[in-house]
Formats: sequence, C-alpha cells, structure tokens
Amino acid sequence: MAELNDQQIRRREELSELRELGVDPFPPMYDRTHTSEEVRELFDEEEEHTVRVAGRIMSMRKMGKATFAHVQDAAGRIQVYLRKGDIEQYDVVKLLDIGDIIGVSGKVFKTRVGEISVHADGMEVLCKSLAPIPVPKETKDDDGNVVIHDAFKDKETRYRQRYLDLVVNHDIKDVFVKRSRIISAMRRFFDDRGWLEVETPVLQPMYGGASARPFVTHHNTLDMPFYLRIADELYLKRLIVGGFEGVYEISKNFRNEGMDRTHNPEYTAMEIYVAYKDYNWMMEMTEQCLEYVCSEVNNTTEVVIGEHTINFAGPYKRISMLDAIGEATGQDISSMSTEELATFAKSQGVEIEAGMNRGKLIDELFSEKVEDSLIQPTFITDYPVELSPLAKRHRDNPDLTERFELFVNGAELANAFSELNDALDQRARLEEQAQHRADGDEEAMVVDEDFLHALEVGLPPTAGLGIGIDRLVMLLTNNSSIRDVLFFPQMRNA
Repeated sequence: MAELNDQQIRRREELSELRELGVDPFPPMYDRTHTSEEVRELFDEEEEHTVRVAGRIMSMRKMGKATFAHVQDAAGRIQVYLRKGDIEQYDVVKLLDIGDIIGVSGKVFKTRVGEISVHADGMEVLCKSLAPIPVPKETKDDDGNVVIHDAFKDKETRYRQRYLDLVVNHDIKDVFVKRSRIISAMRRFFDDRGWLEVETPVLQPMYGGASARPFVTHHNTLDMPFYLRIADELYLKRLIVGGFEGVYEISKNFRNEGMDRTHNPEYTAMEIYVAYKDYNWMMEMTEQCLEYVCSEVNNTTEVVIGEHTINFAGPYKRISMLDAIGEATGQDISSMSTEELATFAKSQGVEIEAGMNRGKLIDELFSEKVEDSLIQPTFITDYPVELSPLAKRHRDNPDLTERFELFVNGAELANAFSELNDALDQRARLEEQAQHRADGDEEAMVVDEDFLHALEVGLPPTAGLGIGIDRLVMLLTNNSSIRDVLFFPQMRNA
C-alpha cells in the first residue's frame, strides 16, 4: 500500500471520530424517496413537500452553525441546507468531506437566490470517502454561463479511473446512457421483425469468422486450448442450418491486435443472419436499421461529427470497390494483372509488400486512396474473392464476392455478405487461408471441420451483417476515440 497523504490520514481520523460518536459510516441502506431531478420538479411555492434524498457531496460551505452542500446523484445535483438545532448530532457535519455520500431528509424550499434546495431535518452518513476526489471549481460569468476551472481532463487518468471520471465529469454519463439506448433501439428493431436474439460461445475450441489473431487460454479439466471468440459468424450460421431463419447476437469479441482510436482488443459487435436473403436486401435493411436507431436515440437522422454533419437517412450511396478506386485515381484497374496492380499502386504512393496477391493490392489502394473520403454513409460493394473467404462469389463475376462494407466518416462501420453456402467452395477457400497461415500470416483463418460439415448438411441462401457497436456509439455521440465510449478500455500497466 502506498504511503498515505495528509488528506487520506485526516479522513481516516474522521472515520474513527464518527465511530466514537456512535455513527455507522457504512450503513446497509437508505430509504430515498426522490432524486435530485424529482425534487426540482416537485417544488411548489404554495405547497410544502418533505423528501429524502441521497448522493455524493460535491461542494460544501461550512459557516459555523450552518452548512450548505451540493449532493450529486445519477440525475444531477441538489443543494441541501444543514443547520445546528435542526438535525441531531450537528458535530457529525464537521466530519464530512467532499466525496462523502450522505442521505438527507427535509422540506423543499427555494433560497433567496432562487435555488431549489432541501432544508434538512435529518442527515445520515452513508459512506465515508477515504480518498479525495478532484472536484473542479465552478463559477459563473457575467452572462450566467458556468465556467469550470481546473477540470479533470487528463485522458490517461480518466480512462484508468473511470469511476472518478463519472463522478467529476457528470456529463460523461450521457455518452454511456446513449450507448445503452443505441443497443436497446437496435434490439427493438430486430425483435419487431421476429428475429431471435441468441447466445453463442465465448470460449471456442476453434476460432473463426474473421481474419484476426485470437487470445488463447487453457481449460484445465479438458486439458486443451480454448480461444476467445473473434466473431460470432460461424456459430450463428450453424443455427441457420439448424432451421432458425433469423438470428442475431450482440456480444463481446476479442482480437489480439493493435490498438488505436478505432480499435480496442475487447469490443462489442452485433451480427445478424437472415435466411433466403442476399446482400442487396441487407443493404436496405441496414439503412432502415441505422435510420431507426439514430432517430430513436437523437430524435433526428442527422448527427454532427467533428466538422461534418452526417445524415443516416437512407438510401445510401452504393459503389463497387473497383469503381471507387477508379473515381479516386482516374484509372480503371479492373483488368490489371497482379504485376500491373503492384506497379500502379507504387505509382500512387501506396506502400506494398512482396508477395501481395491481387486482392491485397486492391485493398491497399482502396485504404490509401478512397477510405478517408467516405464521410456520408456509403456502401462499398463487390470485394475481390481473396479478401472475402466466407462470402458468396458474385453472381456476375466469380473473381468478386457479394459483399459490402458500410463506411461513415472515413471508417468502416458494418460488414456484410451474401453468405457462402457451397461447402466445397468454402473448404477450398479455408484451405487456401490455412496455407497463408502456414506461410506466416497469423491473421489468416483456420479450417473448421465442424463448420464445413454444417454447410454440407445445408445452409439456405442467407444474408449476414456485422455492425461495430462501439464505432456506432462514437458516431452518434460525436466522439473520435473508442476509449471515450468504453467504460473500461484496455490500458498498458501504469
């Protein structure tokens, strides 16, 4: 344990004094009747109301025989007025600090300066805070606007100690409330259409469904390795094989990869699979879903993200990957050989590695020349087959697949296929992936024999979609970093 500072020592001494006074500083419950917001709504000049409120002390003004304090709960703050003679053991008030949690009973009134408050006739200590909290000072300017001084803004500390961030920067809660509403709205959209929410394994004996490095663990009883899932896809498709015709899952996935403003090793994704549909149908459904979610959460289809105003109302622009590259570079690359593509990519300033196949070269060109320009929701369609080992070959061009990715504000938000249900084609592609893996590609897929057997049993024509929930929350809350929409992002040891 680190050495205690003066404040921590003083708070422990106050804790002892409270106990000497017969006060339990950590009682089991408190019968609260109103939140801070409800107290403000309750106030009536003509009628007297008695309430019981509870929350954390965020400011205190001790003035001898009277004390004003602001108490914060999940709904906001309310001022309480504590006066000697009105409450028992007023000496207890002298032992209170900012950060302590108290319960106050009393009558609602309005102060001379017009602030709705609670005049206490009783006060209970609910939790004595032993560590000080970094409370910024608030003042008001000449126009009545709140000005915050010495705000708790250090990103590193806020991410590591999110509990303090939530206490001190109370508006941060709005992001996470909105996150919850986004997920709830998406669930309603799917449930209203009769699709079933399901759960699939987090610990998997064989990982798959995406190109990514997994986290590996060991099961002692079975004496075998297990993998944290990187995607839900292969299990959800098994359920479609089994006879369900519409299933979805909102889940935690784990990928042992780099971290940046849009990537965290633990993240939330939604995946849905609907039988007898294709990727064209899925584009329309995606538009409807995102328009609905945005409207439900923000009461409009438009969101401001940085300097851009983005509209989630459909229809969205649709353009093939090859045509998008052609528009950006002025060059039709559709008939270029692998060698010609490599030469062209270099001429465009794209860094490439030796041995890249045609699909990888196209993907690098797209990433460098197109992706950042896709601000409004845009479906990029018809990816090279090398990039999409789980997608059905395009009905008009077997070198491409029926796949789309949805890009918004220069980043991928969703990925979808007409799902590959030809078991022999799927085997050949997974075996090709396994060869890439043997050649050193740690993110290449592995051959899952049970999944291939499921396809041999028979998967009907199916459309599948995955949406990154964290990235959607970033968009709908105007946050540029994934860490700002995760309660507890992964961090390097301090």
